[in-house]
Amino acid sequence: MQDRLQHRFAQPRLLQQALTHRSFSAEHNERLEFLGDSVLNLAVSALLYERLATLAEGELSRVRANLVKQDTLHGLAVGLQLAPLLRLGEGETRSGGRQRPSILADALEAVIGAVHLDAGFLAAQALVHRLYQGVEINPRMQAAAKDPKTELQEWLQGRRLKLPVYQVEAVQGAAHQQTFQVTCEIPELGLSARGTGPSRRAGEQAAASAMLQSLPSRPTP
Repeated sequence: MQDRLQHRFAQPRLLQQALTHRSFSAEHNERLEFLGDSVLNLAVSALLYERLATLAEGELSRVRANLVKQDTLHGLAVGLQLAPLLRLGEGETRSGGRQRPSILADALEAVIGAVHLDAGFLAAQALVHRLYQGVEINPRMQAAAKDPKTELQEWLQGRRLKLPVYQVEAVQGAAHQQTFQVTCEIPELGLSARGTGPSRRAGEQAAASAMLQSLPSRPTP
């Protein structure tokens, strides 16, 4: 895996943790995934800033949403052959977790977070650039449908408000069949909404969707 990533870990345990699902061990990859999500967004944002110099902010956000969505990350994880190296609990393995898109996408984000902790942002950014070398990036991607998180972000940015804050409130169910309860908050508007999903990512999208339902009735700040 280090050869495929083109990164030799000074702290190999970070890579091991990045590939560990919560069903396998208490020392799992969710914190690394949280970090990797932010690193990925920054690295992709910088990439788009360089490549798509004529696009406006909202259009760049839409292209980025296409590049960091679960389907895209799942494809990149398959290309890296992450699945055979995932450390999963017995129940999760039996239920097909090794091929589950959400688990593979989350593990890839965790790997990016692990590289960032191991060698800094520039190393993680270089990894992201290598991962996306074979992914077509062009202005036409802006026509793709917006996901709820992107739509909410654009609504807030259009009104010069701060981005929403997402927080996992609870994780319920067996390790191989979990439900994530996520809260989406917009402190400046005093708004909060909840959503649930089979992964943190899905829970955030559900919470953002619930938040969007409450926005049309709000006066424009």
